[in-house]
Amino acid sequence: MTPVWRYGRPALVLLLAGLAVGVPLWLVAVTSAKPQAEAIRPNLDLPRHWQPGGNYADAVGEGEMLRGFVNSLLVVVPSVVLVLILGAGAAWVFARRKSKLVSAAYALCISGLLLPPAVITIVMELRQLGLANTRPGMIAVYTGMYLSTSIFFMTGFIRAIPMELEEAARLDGATPARIFGRIVLPLLRPVIATATIMVMLYAWSDVFYAFFVLGGGERATLPLNLYQVASAQLYLNNWHLVFAYVVVMSLPMVVVFLVGQRKIVSGITSGAVK
Repeated sequence: MTPVWRYGRPALVLLLAGLAVGVPLWLVAVTSAKPQAEAIRPNLDLPRHWQPGGNYADAVGEGEMLRGFVNSLLVVVPSVVLVLILGAGAAWVFARRKSKLVSAAYALCISGLLLPPAVITIVMELRQLGLANTRPGMIAVYTGMYLSTSIFFMTGFIRAIPMELEEAARLDGATPARIFGRIVLPLLRPVIATATIMVMLYAWSDVFYAFFVLGGGERATLPLNLYQVASAQLYLNNWHLVFAYVVVMSLPMVVVFLVGQRKIVSGITSGAVK
């Protein structure tokens, strides 16, 4: 392998990755700062007249972003909590008990990593349960969708925890609930942080399942609210407002990702490799 290719190959990969990620981000950023006349046909040119403040204020006000933000929190936060609690409890059982039944249950639980959810079946089942067009129904869908990922990473991590820690606590008279709460959960912090961030990133930007389950209206989350506003022609040819909405909607998750990016890497490697 020649020295030029040896050092040029990583540079080429980084360049291609930078273009794939950077160009769309640049398009969104510059268009969100343009007036309507310049943003009718979105392009990569810098704005001739900058007006980001007015665009963002109009997007927040006309797009009813505050209501969408509250709705997103009311759906995403309970989903994350349920995924963590149920995932940690199930992973502890799968990691510590050995039997064919447990192995079959584990395979069934992580099958969600490969099998896509059946939207029509989900909607029909929610209607039979009376949970269609409700936040509890949306929470149940998100919990079921992302529980497989949580169980997969947490099970791999718990298997690497020495059994002697739990056996010592059991000899001291600790109950299973106490062992789980005082020993297992604290050691799961890297994977818990990873699962939290991943679920929040996916659920926060979801519009597909929210459209079928919530159906819009007063319970619309931020992405679904943007879809409704655009469909109502309020943002017709107003690409500067659409991209401003996208920027504001993405800011909370950008902050979450920047704060927890190290936890994502450590949690993934701990759960998958160990």
